[in-house]
Amino acid sequence: MDERDLYADLGVKKGTGAEEIRKAYRKLARQFHPDVNPNDPKAEERFKEISFAYDVLSDEEKRKRYDEFGMASQTPGFDPEQARAYTRWSEGARRSPFSESFSTNVDVEDLLSELFGAERAQRARQGADVEAQLEVDFLDAVRGEEVRIGVGGSNLRVRIPPGSDDGTRVRLAGKGSPGARGGPAGDLYLRLRVRPHPFFTRRGDDLLLDVPVTVPEAVLGARIDVPTPDGPVSMTVPPRSKNGQTLRVRGKGVPRRDGGRGDLLVRLAVELPEADDPQLDELARALEPLYRGARVRRHLEGGS
Repeated sequence: MDERDLYADLGVKKGTGAEEIRKAYRKLARQFHPDVNPNDPKAEERFKEISFAYDVLSDEEKRKRYDEFGMASQTPGFDPEQARAYTRWSEGARRSPFSESFSTNVDVEDLLSELFGAERAQRARQGADVEAQLEVDFLDAVRGEEVRIGVGGSNLRVRIPPGSDDGTRVRLAGKGSPGARGGPAGDLYLRLRVRPHPFFTRRGDDLLLDVPVTVPEAVLGARIDVPTPDGPVSMTVPPRSKNGQTLRVRGKGVPRRDGGRGDLLVRLAVELPEADDPQLDELARALEPLYRGARVRRHLEGGS
């Protein structure tokens, strides 16, 4: 595996805190996400790089292993204790005066069979199960897409169950450690880690999306297009909508095991014009009479 610098991929230094790493990832994810850069292979590849880096550096245990062993620590089935033991052994072998003539091409099972009889060596044994973590894109987990992973020098296709979340376990039968003496291979268990999305936030089976609207759209009402996991849909912003008001688009959330789906919760964010124009001040002053007598902060009264 190439010895990449995952800290450089996110533009942070080694030792950077978890919150800064999260902010760096979200900033880059918004810039390079495939939804923002359709049909741009370079942006897609960059997004994969920063997503992989975030997956490793945002996980305390994986980050610790990466700092100690580098990219080798991210291969499926990597055992840090075995790696440390091998390092200790290799260092000891190099210090030994017999290191150049010592051979490690010894079948341990053959050696044990000589000591304890042939029955042990002839017994077929199933290979050990292997568990690894697989980082997947947010929408791939929601929609249930097929992803490819490299295991033991071969590429495997993995079907992600629709509606998967952090911790979902996917079993690949016979893809674990090989068996001994003709025994079957063990299984590979992939524990999913879902990357955060630049726009969507998951709340159970619902998805939350903050959508900016203009003052006229909020006051007068409008039809606007909003993204969903299935593509954009048109929805109505009712007249007199308020900042922070949540609208519901039914059936556009996360798939459930019973065949249903959650909803998309659209939270309106009313935005003022960015232009530094005196006309905006005049419009604000014209609105002042409409607030006369209104207690817009009445819910805060009596709080101290």
